[in-house]
Formats: sequence, structure tokens, C-alpha cells
Amino acid sequence: MNLWSYVQGRGELLTFLTYQHASLAFQTVLVGTIVAVAIAVAVYRLPVLSALSLTSSRVALTIPALALLALLLVPFGLGVVPSFVMLAFFAALPVIGNAIVGLRSVPATVVESARGIGLSRWRILLTVELPIAWPVILTGIRVSTQMIVGVAAIVAYVLGPGLGSLIFNGLSRLGGANALEMALTGTILIVIIALVFDALLVLLGRLTIAKGLQ
Repeated sequence: MNLWSYVQGRGELLTFLTYQHASLAFQTVLVGTIVAVAIAVAVYRLPVLSALSLTSSRVALTIPALALLALLLVPFGLGVVPSFVMLAFFAALPVIGNAIVGLRSVPATVVESARGIGLSRWRILLTVELPIAWPVILTGIRVSTQMIVGVAAIVAYVLGPGLGSLIFNGLSRLGGANALEMALTGTILIVIIALVFDALLVLLGRLTIAKGLQ
């Protein structure tokens, strides 16, 4: 096995596939986070709905990603669309639970104090509750990001973008020339993407979490 020789000869292709993989993961986590926080904001004050949302998000994580991807082929066909929908769905699940827990853990005394100085419900949500809940929400985003970067490899089954094509093409050709190098290169690059994203999220936390909550 000569991994370095394989990488040297394919730098442009590997850079393009790495960009595709990172871009797909970033976009789906962003969309999933927005949807998840919106759902959490809608239900966190309602005990029955918040409990149902928490339970549903945890149960939904047990759905096999490949099975969901196969079902999405019927309405969307092959390519980017089913890949994006599947990944955005799974990206939202860890964030929903953390957002609900974070918002519900805001001390009632803090909320009452904000009301006492005349803040509206939406201003309390935006300036008090969400900032206090942000560390918990960010933890959910970190979990979601790590999961999605890994799961994104399987979209190669439906001709989706990213590094999964390297891994599955290599595995399908095991024993042939450069097959092991191909699969190993794709795996290593996915791990690097996950580490870079996590480092960026840690930095984001340091920049956005109030010192009293760190």
C-alpha cells in the first residue's frame, strides 16, 4: 500500500470531493439547526408537546439512514436532493432535544425579572432565554455535526456528492489496484473534516457564550 503516491496524483479530485463533503455537511447542519430551534421555540412552553418532541426526536434517530435514503428515492430520484433531505432530517434530531432542554432549564426567576422590566415575550426569548440556552444548543449542534459528517458518506449510494464515492468505490474493488488506498483516503479526509468542524464550533462557543455561562 502506497497511500502517499495515491494522494499525490489526485490532489485536485480529492480537494473537490472534500469541499463537496464539507459543504453538504455544513448546509444540512445549518438547515437542520434552524428547523430544530424553531420547533423547540414552538413547543418548549407546552409540557405535552415538548415531551412528545423529545421522545420523537430520540426515536427517529433509530431509523436506518440508508433505509430513509432509499425511501426518498421515490419522490426525489437520485442525486443531491434526497441526500440533502435525509441529512438535514438527521441533523435536526440532536438539536431539537438539546434546544428544548436548554430553553426549559432557564431559571423562572430570570424570566420573571425580564418581564418585570417590561420586555415582551419575543424579546425575552431572543435576549434572555436563547442566550442562556445557547451552550446546551451548541452541544447538540456539535453532536449533530459529527454524526452528519460521517453519515454523509452513504449518500454515494444514490449518487450524492462527497467522499463516500471514494470509500465505496474502493471497497467494491478490494484486491484491485489502489482500492485500499482509495477507501482509506476517503475515510481519513472525513475524519479531518469532522475534527476541523468541531474545532470551529468550539471556537464559536468561546466567542458567543457569555463568560458567566462557560
